[in-house]
Amino acid sequence: MSPFPVILSAPSGGGKTTIARRLLERRPDVGYSVSCTTRPPRDGEVEGRDYRFFSTSEFERARDAGEFAEWAEVHGCYYGTLRSEVRRVLAAGQHVLMDIDVQGARQFAAAFPDTVLVFVLPPSGEVLKLRLAGRKSENRERLLTRLRNARAELGEVGRYHYVVVNDELERAVDQVGAIVDAEGLRHDRVHAVEAQVEALIAQLEQEINVYSKGE
Repeated sequence: MSPFPVILSAPSGGGKTTIARRLLERRPDVGYSVSCTTRPPRDGEVEGRDYRFFSTSEFERARDAGEFAEWAEVHGCYYGTLRSEVRRVLAAGQHVLMDIDVQGARQFAAAFPDTVLVFVLPPSGEVLKLRLAGRKSENRERLLTRLRNARAELGEVGRYHYVVVNDELERAVDQVGAIVDAEGLRHDRVHAVEAQVEALIAQLEQEINVYSKGE
């Protein structure tokens, strides 16, 4: 089976990051692509594990050279996913699992057309608001901005292959895992399937000939 990228998108507070972390902890066939950023490391963050920390000039050089599968500027800092990092994980035989916003997902899917896109929905607008408010880091203005962004992001759901409602975390994790399993069985992802089918046809022809002679 050929490994493939899986992108989870959701409005802020939708739970995509938590779902991704659970799957990475549980599944050895899923790997993580380390993203790049120009923001300073936070306490406890390790270069090459949490992020690859670039200077602004380093990031812009890589961007202009087309090295990113997707990138964005957020709050004055750059974030991006290197094509080489994605290929590294795929070459190790692992699916690349990432949580990316809708703009980044569109860029990424253009760079890697076999990407599976999953949109994670909150069960309701009220639940999303409560989740954001529960972070205790959102003032009224920030909360309104995130809710407006969520409204806009929901308009992109039609671009995604799958939709998972995160009304219960463990069920949502299981559903995303089931999507990965099902996608892995697609005809075009299974190695040597044509040869297997031809061999089965040849065997059946032999059996048919045997039974025909017996008649």
